[in-house]
Amino acid sequence: MNKNQFSQFQLSDEIIETLTLLDYNIPTAIQKVVIPHALAGYDIIAKAQTGSGKTAAFGIPLCEKISWEENLPQALVLEPTRELAQQVKTELFHIGRKKRIKIPALFGGMPIDKQLLTLKQKSHIIVGTPGRIMDHIRRKSLILEQVKIVVIDEADLMFQMGFAEEVTAILELLNASRQIMLFSATMEDKIITPMLAFMKDPKYLLLPDAKETKGSITQSLYYVNTDDKFTLFMKLLIHHSPSSCMIFCATREMVNTLYQKLRRERVRCGMLHGEMEQRDRLKTIESFRDGLFSYLVCTDVAARGIDFDSLTHVFQYDLPTNVETYVHRIGRTGRNGKSGAAISLASPDELRLVDSIEYYLQDKIPVIPLPTITEEQKKQFREKQLEKPILKKRKGAIFQKSITNIAIGGGRKSKMRSGDIVGAICSIHGITPEDIGIIDIRDRLTYVEILNQKGEMVLNALENKPIKGKIRKVSISRKRN
Repeated sequence: MNKNQFSQFQLSDEIIETLTLLDYNIPTAIQKVVIPHALAGYDIIAKAQTGSGKTAAFGIPLCEKISWEENLPQALVLEPTRELAQQVKTELFHIGRKKRIKIPALFGGMPIDKQLLTLKQKSHIIVGTPGRIMDHIRRKSLILEQVKIVVIDEADLMFQMGFAEEVTAILELLNASRQIMLFSATMEDKIITPMLAFMKDPKYLLLPDAKETKGSITQSLYYVNTDDKFTLFMKLLIHHSPSSCMIFCATREMVNTLYQKLRRERVRCGMLHGEMEQRDRLKTIESFRDGLFSYLVCTDVAARGIDFDSLTHVFQYDLPTNVETYVHRIGRTGRNGKSGAAISLASPDELRLVDSIEYYLQDKIPVIPLPTITEEQKKQFREKQLEKPILKKRKGAIFQKSITNIAIGGGRKSKMRSGDIVGAICSIHGITPEDIGIIDIRDRLTYVEILNQKGEMVLNALENKPIKGKIRKVSISRKRN
C-alpha cells in the first residue's frame, strides 16, 4: 500500500487517517506550496483558481493547528457568499473529523437564534460571511481573543461584493500576532494593498492563471436569433444529452423563465439565483450534488467557488458581459484531470462581446453548425429524463460506516455538559475518549457521535447507565451535519 503523500508535511496521525479516508492521497499544486508555509505560521497571499484544491490547502493546516481543549474559536474563515461558507464548513468538518473539531457556519438568511445557541458551545473554527460575523461580534456572541489564524477566501469576489470594510474591521479586532492567509483568483493592487497593513512579510504563492486550464475544456459557440434561442437550446441539450451540467443565464428572471420552459418539456432540472430563500438555495445545491436532478439553471451566484463534482457540460444560455466571468463559468467543468464541454449561445449582435472574450483567452472559440436531431435521439433523451436518479456518494460518506449518531434525552435545560457525556460513555468497558466524536448539546437533546463502530455497544450500555444522576432515553439519531 502506497504511503499517503501528505505525510511529507509531518501532519498528525488523526489528520493523515482522515485524508486517506477522504481519498486525499496526493497533494495538488497549491497544497504543495501552501501547506508547509501555513504550518510554519507565515502570512500568505496566494493566487489560485476555484477547483485547485485551495480549501484543503488552508483547511488541513487549520485543522492540524487546532487544540480541541480550547473552548473559544481559534480560527476564522471569511467567505463572500453564504453557499461558499456552507461548502467550506462541510469540507473542514470532514478534514477535522477525527480531531472532533466543531465548525459553526455563520451567514445571513438563516435564523440567528440558532447560531447564538451554537456559539455558546465549544467552537474551534468559525466559517462565515463578513456581515454576519460582524453582527455576532457586536452582539458579543463571538469572542475573538483566542483567534490565531484568519483566512480570507475568494478575496477578489469578496471585495467586488463590497465586503472590504467589514474584512478590515474584523482584522483590526484580532490579536496582533495572528496569522493571515489570503486567497484570490487575481492579484489586483486594490485587493492586496489594504491587506498588507495587517500582514507580516507575507509569502506570495502564485499558481497558473485559469486561462491555462482551457486545454481540458472543449469550447464551442452557436449563433442564434433571440426568437429561436430556446428551440436551438433544446436541440443542443438533446444532441449532447449531458450527464450533469450547469446552464448559466444573465438574470434571475431569465433563470425563472428557462426553468419553467424546461419543466414544461419534462426536463429534470433545478434553479438557483440570489432572490431565492436561503434554505431553498442550500437545498437546491445539495439536491444537485446528490444527483436528484442533472441540470442546474443558474445565475453567476454559482459561477464562483461552489464545487460540483464531475460536471460534463457548461451551457451559457446568455453570454456574460465580463470576460473573467466567462472563464469562471467554463471552469466549472473539466476539473481534476477530466475533460468537459463549454457551449455558448450568442446572438449576431454580440460579435463584439465574443471578440473581447477571444482576445482575453488568446484563442478562437470554434463556431459550430446547428445540429440535426433525429427522432431516435429525442426518444432516448426523453427516456433518460424519466429514469430514476442514481444518488451520488457524498464526500465524507465513508465516515458513516464507522460512526453512529446517538440522541440522548437532556440538554442545556437540564444543565447537561460535554464532560457529563464523556464521563458516562468512557465509563463503559472498552470505550476511550478517542471513540467519541462531535458532541452537540441542544435545549432538550444532546447528539453524540460514537466512532470506530462502537455505536451499538455504547447505545446498549447507556440504556442502564445514569448520566448526570439520571437514566436517560437514548436512541439512534438521523441528524445530519
